[in-house]
Amino acid sequence: MHFLDQAKIFVRSGAGGPGAVSFRREKFIEYGGPDGGNGGKGGDIIFEAVAGLNTLIDFRYTQHFRAPRGQGGSGSNRTGGGGEDLVIKVPIGTQVLADDEERTLLLDLTKEGERVVFLRGGDGGRGNASYKTSTNRAPRQHGTGWPSDEAYVWLRLKLLADAGLVGLPNAGKSTFINQVTNAQAKVGAYAFTTTRPQLGVVRHKMQEFVVADIPGLIEGAAEGAGIGDRFLGHIERCRVLLHLVDANDADVAESYRIVRDELEAYGAGLTDKKVIVALNKIDTLDDELIAALSAELEEASGHPVIPISGASGVGVDWVLDQLLEAIGLDHAKVEEDDEGEETIEWSPI
Repeated sequence: MHFLDQAKIFVRSGAGGPGAVSFRREKFIEYGGPDGGNGGKGGDIIFEAVAGLNTLIDFRYTQHFRAPRGQGGSGSNRTGGGGEDLVIKVPIGTQVLADDEERTLLLDLTKEGERVVFLRGGDGGRGNASYKTSTNRAPRQHGTGWPSDEAYVWLRLKLLADAGLVGLPNAGKSTFINQVTNAQAKVGAYAFTTTRPQLGVVRHKMQEFVVADIPGLIEGAAEGAGIGDRFLGHIERCRVLLHLVDANDADVAESYRIVRDELEAYGAGLTDKKVIVALNKIDTLDDELIAALSAELEEASGHPVIPISGASGVGVDWVLDQLLEAIGLDHAKVEEDDEGEETIEWSPI
């Protein structure tokens, strides 16, 4: 399945149905009179966040959504049927933005099952029976129904994850997420092997949390270099960032600074998040060089450095322990099932 995290769509609610103009014509009834019913309400446009979706690719092929209008009223004071609401199902973490220069945020769907009426359908028009008064016994006017609302909007997906992986291309992020989750991220000996975000669920010490891997950042990513920094939006909701630095880089301190500068240029509070720094690929170095590079990286970052190897698994459990502590365990509730075994009720936020 192709990954798509932005899409522009057109939505229109249903217009209200017209009211009816009708008069009673019944044999043996002395007095007739107006009996036109009201029109039905038009359908609403509703956005719903559902589980099992992690891309907006469906909206590339279906871009127009129109709810049906209400039916017209009829005689015998019968109200027209309402138009069926149109529910647009989107992935959890989808934002609905206005189609303006500022891309104003209109909706932010972050919980499974969250439903929001975005455009309300028009009310039905009044039938002539509702216009009857003591001085106007046979009204012939009626309402045509309230018009629909319509809008062009942007959908933007920001994946929900507890921890995000950042680093230069080839820092070993894909290898790491493959090691700790069931994700099958592509791994290769060339830059930008990862071209789209990857999600994986880590199960560690009877706890679960979600890790997001995004394409690597290079110097100037904020200005569009490489793949750019657009995918950083997928780690805006993360509680902690795991910054991987390749131990084989010529200058590990400079590698760290490049990525931090790009995070700062992007903004959105990414540099204010908790950060764990790991020196990756230590299986290719001796202990003396590992210690020297760790000290250099610790001085540059101001954080303790964890030497790891995503390929061999050395130090990975240590990193996962630190991630669990940084994320906090309040989001994972451990309960006992009927057989006394512990089960985990997990929520990504």
